Parts: sequence; structure tokens; C-alpha cells
Amino acid sequence: MRFLAVIILMLISLVTPSVFGADSVSVQVLQSNLNHPWSLAFLPGEQGILISERSGQLRRWHHGKLSAPISGTPAVWAKKQGGLLDVALAPDFVSSRQLYLSYTESDDQGAVGAVVGRATLSEDYRHLSDFRVLLRQTPKLSSGANLGTRLAFDPSGYLWISFGDNFAAEKAQDLRALQGKILRLKADSAIPADNPFRGRSDARAEIWSDGMRNPQGLAWNPWSKVMWESEHGPRGGDEINLPEKGKNYGWPLATWGIDYSGQPVPGSKGGRVSGTRQPLFYWKVSPALSGMAFYDSHRFPAWRHSLFIGALKDRSLIRLSVDGNKVTEQQRLLRDRGERIRDVRVGPDGYLYVLTDEAQGKLLKVGLR
Repeated sequence: MRFLAVIILMLISLVTPSVFGADSVSVQVLQSNLNHPWSLAFLPGEQGILISERSGQLRRWHHGKLSAPISGTPAVWAKKQGGLLDVALAPDFVSSRQLYLSYTESDDQGAVGAVVGRATLSEDYRHLSDFRVLLRQTPKLSSGANLGTRLAFDPSGYLWISFGDNFAAEKAQDLRALQGKILRLKADSAIPADNPFRGRSDARAEIWSDGMRNPQGLAWNPWSKVMWESEHGPRGGDEINLPEKGKNYGWPLATWGIDYSGQPVPGSKGGRVSGTRQPLFYWKVSPALSGMAFYDSHRFPAWRHSLFIGALKDRSLIRLSVDGNKVTEQQRLLRDRGERIRDVRVGPDGYLYVLTDEAQGKLLKVGLR
């Protein structure tokens, strides 16, 4: 029996070496004492990194120093999963100095919704001015969970927004509500002429695709030239999707997960449901996906054509290999650190920059030795 066990282990190592093995990863802690950092954005010209903290602060990290909070940020509802969330630079930031923020606000009855706004960053990086709300998630339904709210620009300058279902799963199938949707707007919040539901009285024109649960990642695939999305399932069923124009991604009708009670998801008809799109890739056991980034740098050739996704529950950085629309999980990095990974971005220098979602969160610089 002992000999048989050894043979089985040898076969496993031959068949799936990249899953069980790990490259020699280098990790440098650039900054600690961040209050649940949620997102980061690289400023042009080696001017540092903007970091959002869920408690409401936007800060600049530059040459090893963390700034005081940048003034002029909007007031946020900072409880549970809510607060100041994503930050993204406008495509023309160098000339316009504009950036985009997503955050949560509550109404007089205590219902919470996500908001996306735009502001101008001062030349000295200390102040935001001319803040303007571009879009409010309606109706307000959340108690602070399943908010989604990731922002991403594509090369044509369109702004993509992911909104979670606010734990009101049926709204993901309601085209009159902004819950459980991927949205696509012009940079000034105008509706693109080719959005699939524009002109319909029974649907919101901002919607690009529907049937999402809690989309936590958006990233432009530099090889296939389309937007990719990652999202939390319930208990299992975390997904990667390619949000196509006007397509329904199933939640809660179609899911590969189960309810937190251990029973089937209410309203679910199984993993495959007619009229809904299948995920490109899914996990039966949820890692709790967060931000993601495609790796197309020459710095570390072993990582080229990879997709990196943070994992909150699994406390790791997941590396997937990407070949067209075929995705294969390769590694779970940083697991030994035991930290929730909230966001990952590829820096101009080809290193990965990672945020840990902790009360004493960190900015990590990750590479290969």
C-alpha cells in the first residue's frame, strides 16, 4: 500500500506539476497600515500609485511614502462590504487629470446602493475638485453585501461598471434594475448608441449584460480584445465570464453553486439553463474572487499569457493560464501569508502589485526570483 501511495503521488506530480508546485516568488511589502485597501491605480510618469481604503480615504503612495488622505472625496457609507471602493484613471488623465471612483451611500431608510462619480485630481495630488455623480445604482436594495462595483476602461474609452445583486437575486434578471449587471457607458456617462437595450422602455439603457451575482473583477483581455469579468458565486460556483452584448449569465436561474444553507439556490434550475450563457470557467469550491489582471509583460516570461485573480476566502493569488478562451488554473500563490487578497494590478515595471484586505492591509510587490 505504501508503494502504491508513492506511485500515485508521483503520477499526480507529473500530470499537474504547476498546480502543486510553485515558482520562486519574491514578495516585498511596500506599505502596511492601510485600512482595508480596495483598489489601486498607477499614476503616469512614475508619479506613484493611488490607493482607495474602504473606510473612505484615497491616498497616494510614492517613493515609499504614503500621503495623508486626499481631500474632496465623497462621503461614503463604510460598513460591511461598503465604503470607498474602486478607483480608475480616465484614459486622458495626463491632460484632464480626471479619475473615477465607486463607493456606497445610504438613503433615509438605511438602504444602500453603489455610486460612480468623477473628479479632477490637483497637480500636487492633494485634492479632488469638481466631483460629479455619474450613476447611482437603483433601486437601493443593499444592506451592505454583494455590491460588486468594479470599474474598467476599454481601449475605445468606454467605461465598464460591475454591479452586484445586493443579495436580491431576482433583480439580476430584472432589466429595469441595475443590480446584478455589467454596464457600459461613455466616459461622460452618456449611453453608447450600440448598447443592447437602448431605446427599450422595459430596460435600463446602461446595461450591457445581466444575470451576474457579485462581480468583483473586470479586466480587458489584451489578446482577445474583450472585457472579462469574475464574480462570487454563493456557496461554490465562483465564475469567470466574457460579458457579451445583451447576454444573460443566468444568476440565480443558472448556477454551479448552492445556497449558504447547503440547499439548492432558491429559483435555480441547475448549472445549465436554456437562454443563459455558461461561464468560461468556474470553481465548485469558492475561493471568493476579487480583483484581476492580465499579465502581458516581458519582465517574467513564465507569467506571460496569465490571468491573476485575488482570492479573499482562499487567501491567495490565483494564476490561470489563458489560451484563447481556454483557461486552466496553474497556481495559488501567497497562500503561506494567510492574507485576503483584494486587488492585483500589473505595474509599468512588470511586477504584480497586490492589496491585502485587512484592518492593517498591505501593498505588496510580487515577482519571480
